[in-house]
Amino acid sequence: MSDAEKIPIPKPEGYFCFACGTANPIGLNLEFYRSGDKVCTDITLGEYHVGWSNISHGGVLSTLLDEVMSWAILYFKRIFFVTRKMQIKYIRPVLVGTPLKVVGQVIGQNESSIKAKAEIFDASGNLLARSTGEFVTIGDRKLSFIDDESKREIYSLIEKLPPL
Repeated sequence: MSDAEKIPIPKPEGYFCFACGTANPIGLNLEFYRSGDKVCTDITLGEYHVGWSNISHGGVLSTLLDEVMSWAILYFKRIFFVTRKMQIKYIRPVLVGTPLKVVGQVIGQNESSIKAKAEIFDASGNLLARSTGEFVTIGDRKLSFIDDESKREIYSLIEKLPPL
């Protein structure tokens, strides 16, 4: 994929989200881009992401998969939602220090949920892990636990997304 095919996706500044937040000093600070009908992020995990020896922790890999599916839904559906469930298959050990590409895609929708899938690849294109997820949309009434300023920032982010 050439850089011309990578459409950067803006994200809010100052959030503490472990995966994408810019204010979390121990977070991943993921950056996302669109490539065709997929949303992607590139990352190299380090020593603070270890589970055993020099193998990346499965929970961190799960976070990568969940987050890229979430950003794919945010970008392509432009709605509020939460993860209902995920199924993950770890295929090969993911060594720290390995450049990774994480790819997410919306694969279906019905009245009550959206389905997405995600995959993690190494620089050689080897599939390392994959997941599917089910996400449920939430309307403004169900967002009562989120303060008004955060809601405005989320709506603002959706308005700033590059066109489909």
